[in-house]
Amino acid sequence: MNNHGGMLPNQSGALPFDPSGRLPVHTGLTEVGFPRPGKAESRFDVNEIWRIIAKWWWLIAAIAVSCILAAIVISLMITPKYRAEATIEVNPEGVQVVGKMGELNPNEANDRGFINTQAGLLKSRSLAERVARSTNLANNPAFFEPDLPRAARDRGAAALVQGSVDILPQRESRLIGIRVQSTDPAVAARLANSYADNFIQTNMERRYEATSYARNFLQQRIAAVKAKLEETERALVAYAQRQNIVTLSVDSGGVNTTRQEQSIDAASLIALNNSLSQAKSDRIAAEQRYRQALSNRSTTDVLGNATVQSLTTQRAQLEAQYQQKLALYKPDFPEMVQLRKQIDSLTQGINQVTGNVSSSLRSEYAGAVARENALEAKVNALKGALLNLRGRSIQYTILQREVDTNRSLYDALLQRYKEVGVAGGVGANEVSVVDRAQVPGAPFQPNLPLNIVIGLFVGLLLGFGAAFAIEWVDDTIKVPDDLTGKLGLAPLGVIPAVGKGLAMRDELEDPRTQVSEAYQSVRTALQFSTEHGVPRSLLVTSTRASEGKSSTALALAQTLASLGASVLLIDADLRKPTFRGPSSTSPGLSSLLAGSESIANCLHPTQVERLFLLPSGPIAPNPAELLATGRFAEMLRELLEKFDHVIIDGPPVLGLADAPLLASNTEGTLMVIEAGAIRRAAALNAVNRLRGSDARLMGGILTKFNALKVGYGYGYGYGYGEDPYAYREGDEPKKQIELLKSA
Repeated sequence: MNNHGGMLPNQSGALPFDPSGRLPVHTGLTEVGFPRPGKAESRFDVNEIWRIIAKWWWLIAAIAVSCILAAIVISLMITPKYRAEATIEVNPEGVQVVGKMGELNPNEANDRGFINTQAGLLKSRSLAERVARSTNLANNPAFFEPDLPRAARDRGAAALVQGSVDILPQRESRLIGIRVQSTDPAVAARLANSYADNFIQTNMERRYEATSYARNFLQQRIAAVKAKLEETERALVAYAQRQNIVTLSVDSGGVNTTRQEQSIDAASLIALNNSLSQAKSDRIAAEQRYRQALSNRSTTDVLGNATVQSLTTQRAQLEAQYQQKLALYKPDFPEMVQLRKQIDSLTQGINQVTGNVSSSLRSEYAGAVARENALEAKVNALKGALLNLRGRSIQYTILQREVDTNRSLYDALLQRYKEVGVAGGVGANEVSVVDRAQVPGAPFQPNLPLNIVIGLFVGLLLGFGAAFAIEWVDDTIKVPDDLTGKLGLAPLGVIPAVGKGLAMRDELEDPRTQVSEAYQSVRTALQFSTEHGVPRSLLVTSTRASEGKSSTALALAQTLASLGASVLLIDADLRKPTFRGPSSTSPGLSSLLAGSESIANCLHPTQVERLFLLPSGPIAPNPAELLATGRFAEMLRELLEKFDHVIIDGPPVLGLADAPLLASNTEGTLMVIEAGAIRRAAALNAVNRLRGSDARLMGGILTKFNALKVGYGYGYGYGYGEDPYAYREGDEPKKQIELLKSA
């Protein structure tokens, strides 16, 4: 239809329909390459993190400032503490042995366990009590009341010293730090130095006591082991004489040569056992060759026989001559009969030679079995003699082992006693002071800069945690990535929110506004959704009301019309229409579905060139029943013959059956979602309902998007939830958009 009421020709040709009245499935981008909701791979999204930070920066800053102020207040309330540190060196204790030129050198070892042991001794209660006594800490009025009992002050002083000291072994070294904390700087330095001095004294006393104890202990043990060694040697000689056991000492060989006892029968048994093992291997090999010859005549021995090879060659030559002459003569020809006899004779010869080879293998196998049996009989005979000797030598071996053990123990104790006697108590002390503690000039606690940094870190951590927790709880669709990750829809565009005091109609009329450019981008994305460009018939719907679906339908219709295409905008919301017709009783979509009007009487030109409007018509009491008939598909087919594109402004999905019915008859469906206003469950339910109706979802767009702050409104003011037929005569009509030309 042109601007004067005439019908417009179809500029792009009609789109074919299938017999069911539905449009063919296109091969565009609809739901191709985008994951279904719940199947999107979780990935680290830097843009999402920056979006959350930019949105909640004020909350993060408030929490960080609060934590910094708390850190400052706490730092000012803490009593100042001073710290002094002394450093000592500990060397692993070793036995003093006499070196070259009579010099006494310690046997050093890098024993980490020794360092840890010394650190444990430094933390001991006995050392703390000794330090408390040497510094007279119990009589210091700054720490204890003078009227307290002496025993109570001594226990308190030891507990105070033990609780204020930190022992710090340095890694990969033999240095240990003694760090003492106190409210008095002089006391801290004095306690640290006293710890080092008293530890050196206790270490010297412990070494002297240990050396004296070791000498006495070794003397007693040497006497006992010597008596035991003499007793076991006498028992060993007596048992060997009674049992007539005579052994020969042989060298074991190798780097560390030792003497071993071995009998003649044992040596013979070892040699015969090695020969028996070789005989078994030969018998197994001969048996395998023989059995292979029995089962298959084409063995290695047969094939390697010179006679067999010669006869096989001759037979092959005769076979070749026979096959060659067979093309000229028949098999009963005398010459052919003579060749066949020669071939059979050679075959018999080959079989005879093969049999001779098998007989040879059988003889070889029998000889190997006999040799194995003979060697096994000799081995068994030697085993009996050797077992008799072994039975009589069991007690001898036990006695010999006991003699060797006692002799080794006696030699070790005697050597140890000599070392202790020569070097006991000689040598340098294993503990020495490296650095003595100095009186600290300033307290180490509280550290105001460090506490401020910690407060800032904790504040940022809590702030980020609070911001991300809020975002995690809020599962609304806020950003384009949510369309893919939460709903499985292709993001086709983002429509910015209209500023205060501006109307959507005014924004759409100006092609330079952000809203107009955003809808241009959506139209461009739709051009790549099918093989032929923008879908010929496109349903625009949303989860609930007031998400911007009507504005989107109008904007897409205007942008397509501005490109020179004839576009029809259908108001398919038969309950609360958006676009105003000539009058409230003007025929429209409901009239066409009811069959009371023709298409020509229901189409109206608009203020936009090449854009026509099909209003919803009179309010019908049963919209779903009208849309469920096949009349809508037939009507859509007729309209597509007259217009290049048909944009359908449909009702919301939730609570109604209208949108799924419309979506099943259109080439594509566009989902409009208001940013930050629709929860994932509601939007996903709407998308699943459309998919269940065989809708071809092109993707989704976000409307009312604020890049700096996404709204979180949850109002459902559309009024569809209670009754689908809630509209009655006299109700306040929904605010409509005027598109028609003035008369």
